[in-house]
Amino acid sequence: MARINPTRKTLVADARQAVATCVGLNVRQAARQITRVFDERLAESGLTLAQFGLLAHIAAAEDDTIGALAQRTGLEQSTLSRNLRLLESAGLVEIAIVERDLRRRLVWLTENGAHRLDKALPAWRATNKALAKVVGLEEAKALAARSALLLPGRA
Repeated sequence: MARINPTRKTLVADARQAVATCVGLNVRQAARQITRVFDERLAESGLTLAQFGLLAHIAAAEDDTIGALAQRTGLEQSTLSRNLRLLESAGLVEIAIVERDLRRRLVWLTENGAHRLDKALPAWRATNKALAKVVGLEEAKALAARSALLLPGRA
């Protein structure tokens, strides 16, 4: 019979405690479950929650630069650019370079993108209303705001 290394026994106990009590893991699990619900209910529109969110942010934008969009969505620019390229190849957004500053890019919805977003809104509204009964909007906003304070330079 093999002996359990005392260090290993402690590691297993510590890992079990981490899994059971980690705020980050629990929030990520909740986010995945909420995303799955939205994705299932938005499927008929052909959009995922992530795509819906980007299209909504673009449609609602006062500043149509990719940099401003990255800031509003909290996405890294490389992640945002990769997601925007997918939306662009699907014909849902257009991306253009500003003539006077080649590093600056603008993004806007195409007619097809606006149509797809409009088609997804009824399913989003119903799903959001149902989920808001489980996880209140104010609670979700407060969690996002408080957790942002943990980021460097935000305290």
